[in-house]
Amino acid sequence: MKIAESDFSSHIVESVEKELGNIFFFKHIAVIEFNEGVHIDIENSSEFFDELISYFGYSRPFGVIANRINSYSVKLLDADLFSKKIKNLCYYAVVGHNKASKMSAEIENRFCSSNKINYDTIHEAMNSIYSKVKNDILLSLH
Repeated sequence: MKIAESDFSSHIVESVEKELGNIFFFKHIAVIEFNEGVHIDIENSSEFFDELISYFGYSRPFGVIANRINSYSVKLLDADLFSKKIKNLCYYAVVGHNKASKMSAEIENRFCSSNKINYDTIHEAMNSIYSKVKNDILLSLH
């Protein structure tokens, strides 16, 4: 399910369309929906990082959810580089909507340093990532 067609659509603060896909910004989360057939690596995804930094800045904790509504590839060897590019990106999740995208999410999960990142529904991912980010924000206020 596309995020714009979900119950969360009324909470989208801003959206940006890029060549590789779309970014939907919420208060503490960005949902990315990459286009069909694209290949994501550290070089061609810089415009996504620029948008994330522009919206969240360099210090506000946030999470990113890759909503795999389309089939695309990710250069797994760049996984560490992705996480080092933005220090305040605290949580990452992947939502798989079919068998192939769930398998891809499972593989991506093995290359990420955070705990479980793969979810079956956008609702599970949004609720989980939102609560984790909110908890980090509360802890940083003490």
